[in-house]
Amino acid sequence: MTTSPGWSSGRRRRGDTVFRWSTTAGGLVVLLLLAAITAFLVVRAIPALTQDRGSFFTTRQWDPDGSQVFGIAALAFGTVLSSILALLLAVPVAIGAAVFVTQYAPRRIGIALGWLVDLLAAVPSVVYGLWGYFFLLPHLVPVQGFLAGAFGWIPLFADPNGQANTFSKSIFGASIVLAIMVVPVVSAVSREVMAQADPAQREGALALGATHWEAIRVAVLFPSRPGLVSAAMLGLGRALGETIAVAIVIGSSFAIDWHVLVPGGNTIAANIANRFGEAGSLGRSALIASGLVLFIITLVVNLGARVVIARSGVREKSAAL
Repeated sequence: MTTSPGWSSGRRRRGDTVFRWSTTAGGLVVLLLLAAITAFLVVRAIPALTQDRGSFFTTRQWDPDGSQVFGIAALAFGTVLSSILALLLAVPVAIGAAVFVTQYAPRRIGIALGWLVDLLAAVPSVVYGLWGYFFLLPHLVPVQGFLAGAFGWIPLFADPNGQANTFSKSIFGASIVLAIMVVPVVSAVSREVMAQADPAQREGALALGATHWEAIRVAVLFPSRPGLVSAAMLGLGRALGETIAVAIVIGSSFAIDWHVLVPGGNTIAANIANRFGEAGSLGRSALIASGLVLFIITLVVNLGARVVIARSGVREKSAAL
């Protein structure tokens, strides 16, 4: 029994229609969830914003249930600083690992190493925090002393009070823990991007006399720039929102201090984790308001990444024409 061409084409059209409506519904669900989260944060944050006796964006104090004076100036500063430091530490390692796995290592070894790097993402955040507090921070004391002595002329590594040689919770320790947590995210995306590079371009570069590194730089890294930027921004978003691990290894001060080696520092996510259980009604509203700010910062970072990627794509098309 044969199937008529008209019946087959009608079935394909129905399948296309179902698929189109299914994907449209999925996109709408994502938008609705985003809108619902935004509405929840805004509604719950309004009581705190209206009753704050200070300036929410410039105050460095956090006492919503007492004096009703609170602000996110120090929290936002610590969040951005620790995340940027983590990204500076993680991106070179992650991209280097991706280059080795995709371009240098034999296939079987590369696959195994890729799995091992990906396993870092499966470790729970609380485990990273406990490891950072009981193992990393004590072993960072001599490293902090070396950085303060050799690079103390840089504000980040300055030690005005002589506290770098003590065991303490600091932004530096939190940044290292965040960097380890960010590495598998950035490396996984970077590997996928590099795997899409045209091997003929690399082989052509080698045939023209380029060294192995020159061929990788020209034929793999250069065309992969938009994807690598996306990987870095994805890692930055991961670092900005990390809560439990940072809450364990960072301080709880509300001062804006560029000295990352000294005790102190705080982030929005860590402050929420540490204070939510004991907060009153206004305190919870204030924490939700700070969460709204973190949500906006993460959204701006992702939108910025999309702009960079889009511009890179336009430049590449213009160069090709």
